[in-house]
Amino acid sequence: MVDIRRLDLNLLVTLDTLLSERNVTRAAERLHLAQPSVSAQLARLRDMLDDPLLLPGPRGMRPTARAEALHAPLRAALDALGEALAPQPAFDPAAATLTWHVAASDYAATTIVLPALQALRNVAPGIRLAIHEMVPRQLAAQADNGRIDLAFHTEDDAPGGLRQRALFDERYVLVGRADHPALRRRPTLARFCALDHVIVSPDGGGFRGATDAALDAVGAQRRVALSVPHFLFVPAALACTDLVAVLPERLVRGQPALKAVPPPVAVPGYRMAMLWHERVHRDPAHRWLREFIAGQCQDNGRRLRSKEAAPSAFPQ
Repeated sequence: MVDIRRLDLNLLVTLDTLLSERNVTRAAERLHLAQPSVSAQLARLRDMLDDPLLLPGPRGMRPTARAEALHAPLRAALDALGEALAPQPAFDPAAATLTWHVAASDYAATTIVLPALQALRNVAPGIRLAIHEMVPRQLAAQADNGRIDLAFHTEDDAPGGLRQRALFDERYVLVGRADHPALRRRPTLARFCALDHVIVSPDGGGFRGATDAALDAVGAQRRVALSVPHFLFVPAALACTDLVAVLPERLVRGQPALKAVPPPVAVPGYRMAMLWHERVHRDPAHRWLREFIAGQCQDNGRRLRSKEAAPSAFPQ
């Protein structure tokens, strides 16, 4: 039995050409080799397969029974190998029927996926999108084993070992219901601290966050009256109470029931990034998806900046 691990693929290409041409000279021309080289390869094939393979005949060379039996499966195998190694075709989103798995928090799903969703449906109507709960400590393993294709996470806290691309910079605003009496203008630090606040605690039950760290730096303290595990609960809670919250700006843009003003203390923002595994980095479909998401984030950022330029964007 031939040990295919030690097999020279060039010998199989030569054998296929010889069986097609049945002439060493013509085979050498097709292979762009010298005739002695093809003759030497034929000798190696005869030794490897323990068969003459091609014998002299009146009109060239005649294949042996073993060679005849080899020809069709050898051609099929070389065709299959050529197809497997061919350059990947360009990705056509309009014809795609893929399912993409994306890990995203409710914030990322609302600010990244949702604004891009209709445009994605328009250009790639046959794709399916599965949003998975964001579990930061599991991201690297999920990307490695193929359970997720893409993830959205803050750049600074992204797990190592994954490729990443920055999407946008986020900042915090102070938010309350549209007619909240304390938000007619930007509140003083003392007024801000006297308000009842909502905080998002992803792990559940926490009453401190980035805003509290910023207040510590200026020797101030606020009252946190409500702690919730998800961002999307907060706008509804603000709209029907006197509670306020320091929230990412993109989360509350375009919500008429809410009003946003700059907080009286500087709360550091963050940069959002998309993450993916090296195994899909060069895949045409995945590359298209990354470029599409990045483009949508840029477009959304331009729209936000144009609104920000309006005089009424941030009452002082």
